Amino acid sequence: MPQNFNNHKRFSPPYHFFTVPLIFTGLGFSVYAFVKTPDLTHGLIVLAFLLIGIIGLFARFFSLRVQDRAARADERLRYYILTGKMLPATLRMGQILALRFASDEEFATLVDQTLAEQLSPTEIKKAIKNWRGDYHRI
Repeated sequence: MPQNFNNHKRFSPPYHFFTVPLIFTGLGFSVYAFVKTPDLTHGLIVLAFLLIGIIGLFARFFSLRVQDRAARADERLRYYILTGKMLPATLRMGQILALRFASDEEFATLVDQTLAEQLSPTEIKKAIKNWRGDYHRI
């Protein structure tokens, strides 16, 4: 299915709909058990679920940062190829990530418009006429 503004958000069902709810459920039950019977075993189980949750959040955070860096490099190269100039340094990461959906024909113009009007990422995505899908980022 071709990507557009309405369907471009992606989820990983095993992560978003299984792992995360399972961690929160386990944390909730372990906190409940600890409150009901505060002992070392229940405290360690709460600590274990907290650590699993923190590790899961950091794993997600770090992988998104790597994807952001790769997308920024891609868009810098694309802008240079299309215009012969460096991508303006004043663009924020969210704006760059939104601009990656613009087709080559409207990319440079949309960069200029974004700088002039300080468009938000959502406004950038809504301004795109010819959507260029990103089927790899989750």
